[in-house]
Amino acid sequence: MRPKQTNYNRPAKGSAKGPGKPSNRRKPSGQEAQPRQPMSYVDELANDVAAFFEINPAQPWSTMEVMDNFEVHDLRLKRIVQQIVGDLADQGRLTRLPDGRYQFNEQRDKNTILGTVEHVSPNFAFIVPDNTIRDRDKDIWIPAEDLGGAIDGDQVRVVVFSDSRQRGTRQISKRLVGRVASIAKRGRPELVGTLEKRGKGLAVVPDSRRIYHDILIPDDKLGGAVLNEKVLVRLTRYPDAGDEDGLFEGEVVTVLGKAGEHNTEMHAILAEFGLPNEFPAEVERESEEIPVTIDEAEIARRRDFRGVTTFTIDPVDAKDFDDALSVRYLDNGNYEIGVHIADVTHYVLPGTELEEEAYKRATSVYLVDRVVPMLPEKLSNGVCSLRPHEDKLTFSAVFELTTDAKIEAEWFGRTAIHSDRRFSYEEAQAILNAGEGDFVKELTLLNELAHKLRDQRFRHGAINFETPEVRFKLDENGVPLAVVPKIRQDTNKLIEEFMLLANKRVAEFVVSLSKGPDENTMVYRVHEGPNEDKLQVFADFARKLGYKLNVTSDKLSTAMNKFMADIEGKPEQTMLSQLAVRTMSKARYSTDDIGHFGLAFRRYSHFTSPIRRYPDMMAHRLLQHYLDRGRSVDQEALESRCKHSSEREKAAAEAERASIKYKQVEFMSRMPADQEFEGVIAGVTEFGFFVEIPENSCEGLVRMQDLTDDFYEYDKDNYRIIGRKSKKMYTFGDSVTVKVKETNLARRSIDFALVRDNAQTAPDRGTSRRSGNDDGDSLADRRASRKFSGSSGNARNETRARKAAGDETKRTKGTAPKGQNRRGGRSR
Repeated sequence: MRPKQTNYNRPAKGSAKGPGKPSNRRKPSGQEAQPRQPMSYVDELANDVAAFFEINPAQPWSTMEVMDNFEVHDLRLKRIVQQIVGDLADQGRLTRLPDGRYQFNEQRDKNTILGTVEHVSPNFAFIVPDNTIRDRDKDIWIPAEDLGGAIDGDQVRVVVFSDSRQRGTRQISKRLVGRVASIAKRGRPELVGTLEKRGKGLAVVPDSRRIYHDILIPDDKLGGAVLNEKVLVRLTRYPDAGDEDGLFEGEVVTVLGKAGEHNTEMHAILAEFGLPNEFPAEVERESEEIPVTIDEAEIARRRDFRGVTTFTIDPVDAKDFDDALSVRYLDNGNYEIGVHIADVTHYVLPGTELEEEAYKRATSVYLVDRVVPMLPEKLSNGVCSLRPHEDKLTFSAVFELTTDAKIEAEWFGRTAIHSDRRFSYEEAQAILNAGEGDFVKELTLLNELAHKLRDQRFRHGAINFETPEVRFKLDENGVPLAVVPKIRQDTNKLIEEFMLLANKRVAEFVVSLSKGPDENTMVYRVHEGPNEDKLQVFADFARKLGYKLNVTSDKLSTAMNKFMADIEGKPEQTMLSQLAVRTMSKARYSTDDIGHFGLAFRRYSHFTSPIRRYPDMMAHRLLQHYLDRGRSVDQEALESRCKHSSEREKAAAEAERASIKYKQVEFMSRMPADQEFEGVIAGVTEFGFFVEIPENSCEGLVRMQDLTDDFYEYDKDNYRIIGRKSKKMYTFGDSVTVKVKETNLARRSIDFALVRDNAQTAPDRGTSRRSGNDDGDSLADRRASRKFSGSSGNARNETRARKAAGDETKRTKGTAPKGQNRRGGRSR
């Protein structure tokens, strides 16, 4: 008799007496019974049968063999199974073979989903479906043994299991579960890592926390690299499908330098995220040919603002000044405020190498110590930059505003300006505070108008999301001497309000120029509203910490702003504000005119930073095209460029976070071994809890294995761990005292040792599971409750430890014995 593969949920033996009778589910230890899904027994059985074929696609099965697998003996139930198999064949999900047996139809496109691998743990990955707006609840969960040789970043075709609600006795948060059917496209031909000794040979240990295999380097492929050097390696061999412990091989492409040195690590971060470090020679040549002087004939074709009071306000270390403000007092008592933006598209023309490189990069990248610009320095810091006391070409949005900051008139077009002063934020703020200094009258007016514009935004539903940021004081060798929080003052908000105004009105103006029933195609910055379920989960959690967020309110923005005001200055402010942001969708670029939820704008574009953002260049060209009475342009081609820009923006943001995390780890590694830090629990997982130090925003892990006073269990539903005997509880937001136990620069991670705590005792009601005993739910919780910085390397060590302890079962080849699922555990 053929052994049975039963990686599906089925009735316990002897329980299948007929439809409608519930199965005997065994609930996890210490967990209350979950409410039964509103699904009939027949529907569940149909899902189980479909899942059975999907996870056994290589071999055909007769209807009798299916019944035997499910231990179906009741005549009525046999007829139901027979009907289910027939229905699946009618739907095209199964193929009926000439001998009467059935086989899963893997070729049917409807059964596969194209997506990209996010390999977030050694045990499992998620597949993010392509061509859809990202919704983490729709990501497909894949155990590592079902990745079929795919790695992080690969584009794959996935078969989604029909029954993804449970695996044995474990809930997987209603996630879709699947298996990689084929690899459509490799996504990571090159990786960054450190060359280390492996046995008798050498291997590169990847920097990426999402690559869980070392890359073997043959002796003739070292490219001159030596031990402990950072290298860029090109993959030449991937693991075979089905071989979880398969080998990578590669060849060294570039030697980046000695691991641990500042410049080496910054270059390594850029390479890790596929970001360029230098401009091609042809691009530099084109930029050098651009004239520095401005032709008077060109100025004559523009509106001349050179005689109007104009200045820039930027960070103290900025060199690319792409926006300026002008102020003119009108005879009618109103004010003419000009928002002048560097006219980059006058110099960077379609079809040039400069244009192609700008599109390829799509954004400037800001690391802790440097800017990697989108445009060569001659343009970004010279020709285009609105430097003081120089004539410059600009593209402007000019507004006539009343004393109440209401728009009386507006104008858009190409201009010429002459900046009278370059302010840093700090200099302008000092003048405002003192009430005297250069252009104090104009600065005061702009500040008053900005406050009124800001009040208008919030009255119309904008949400006040302000998450703290840090900057580093570095010595000449790049060593961090201090971590300093960035302070947002009135001058920061002043510039922000006028940039928001220009971006919003440009988008509205383009639509107003539309001819006929269809709106003009435009590049928008869009932001969807929050997922209601995620928002409710967050509100429930905040309530446990004593904060109220009324998500059922008609004015969600008002409720959210009140919540933000309530948590301001509290120890858990950073943690809660970050969680609140994660309930929202990510802003992105699109030609779909769906508005911006967070700003409460019906239409919004990016127009004000073309030196550092390619979408702003697109917006400039579109605006001029419509000013010239052009017809609406092709939407499909622009949408492709919007998607590319969004992807590059994400990579740049990840690189910036990686550089910050690296410097935070380096900073903490220099602390005295006995120095204590007051911190807040910012994340709870099955292997410990993360602590953030508010004074410098550094975050590290207190491992479960280091809590030796009790055996702690993970209560995911309440974001806490609880001692089995003592009922001692560590939960999200708790204050603790820690000291540095270990830092790992290569993995950008910090381990803390717990010194003191204010832990409470939990009520005696059990916890959801033992720590480290689940690999599906935990990620969903970590995504909702903490940042991922530095966790994956720790997760890799946890997995190796479990393997050594025999707590992890290798993939079963072929089918499993009856009563066992493919993961090696008992079915229900």
